[in-house]
Amino acid sequence: MLYIILLLILTISWSVFLYELLSGRLKHGNTGCADLSNELNGLEAKKQALDLENTRLNEVFAETLALYELTMDICKTLDEEKVFAIFCDNLKKHINIKDCQYIKDSAGLIKYKDYMILPLNTEENQIAGYLAVDGILDTDKEKFDILSQQLLIGFRRALFYQKVQGLAITDSLTQVYCRRYFIERFSEELKRSRKNKLHLCFLMIDLDNFKQFNDHYGHLVGDAILRQVSKTISDMVRQIDFIGRYGGEELAIVLAETDKEQASFAAERIRQAIEASVIKAYDEELKVTVSIGVSTFPQNNDLRMQDLIEMADKALYMAKETGKNKVCFSPA
Repeated sequence: MLYIILLLILTISWSVFLYELLSGRLKHGNTGCADLSNELNGLEAKKQALDLENTRLNEVFAETLALYELTMDICKTLDEEKVFAIFCDNLKKHINIKDCQYIKDSAGLIKYKDYMILPLNTEENQIAGYLAVDGILDTDKEKFDILSQQLLIGFRRALFYQKVQGLAITDSLTQVYCRRYFIERFSEELKRSRKNKLHLCFLMIDLDNFKQFNDHYGHLVGDAILRQVSKTISDMVRQIDFIGRYGGEELAIVLAETDKEQASFAAERIRQAIEASVIKAYDEELKVTVSIGVSTFPQNNDLRMQDLIEMADKALYMAKETGKNKVCFSPA
C-alpha cells in the first residue's frame, strides 16, 4: 500500500514538473513567434518602402533620360527656327506652360515683361536671342533647366553651322559671296529664268583707277575702299538679287527677274550712289567712281552663263575705254 502511495506521489510530482516545463517552453515559443512575426512585418514594410522608392527612381530616371534625349531630336536640324519648334513641342510634353516664344531682338522683350526670360548666349558669350516662357510652376523649374540646356546646345550648334557656312561662301573682305559660290548661284538663277521665261541681268562692276589708290595710299586703304563700295552696293540691291566678288576690285551682281530698262535704272543708281559717297579710310577721305558693264537675258535664249559674263566684261571694257564712271550695255 505504501508502495502504491509513493508511486502515486511520484507520478503526480512528475506530471507537475512536466507541465511546468512544457508551459514555460510554450510561453517562450509564443514570445519568439511574436518577435519573428513583428520582425517579418517590419521587413515587409521596409520592402514596400524600397519598392516605392525604386519605382519613383525609375520614373525619375526615365523622365530625365527622355529630357536628355531631346538633344537627339534638336540636333536633327541646323535651322534655329526649327530647333525652337522642336524644343517648344517637347517642353509642352513635359511641363504645363501657357506660352513659349523665341525672340531674336531685345526690343521685342517689352511684350513679354511678365514672362520668364532666358538669354540664349553663344559660345562667345554674345546674346543671340531670348526664350520667353509663361506659366512655369516652381515644381517644374528643374525640368525646365534641363530642357533649356538642350535648347542651348542645339541653338549653338545651329549658329555655329551658319557661321561656318557663311565663312565658306562669303568673301572675308567685302562680306559678299565669294566667286565660287556666286557662280553656283548664278547658274541656278539662269536655269530658273530660262525654265520660267523670266528676264535676268548680269552686272560687272570695276572700281576706276583702283591701282592708283593702292599705289598712292597703300593696300590697307585700298581694302577699305573695296569694303565700303561693296557695302554701298549691298545696301542698294533687293533681297532676290545677289552680289559676289568676281576678282580683285571687280564685283558682280545678278539682278533676278529684271529686264534691260530696269537694269539700266538699277546700275545707274548704284553708280551715282558710289560717286556721291565719301569713303573714310584711316586718315583719308576719298571719292571713287565705278564703271559698270551689263548683259541681259533672254537677249538670246541660247546664251550660257559664260556668254553673259563675257558680254558684260566687254561692256565694262567699253565703259572704261570711253571715259569711265559710266554704265554700258553689251551690244544687242
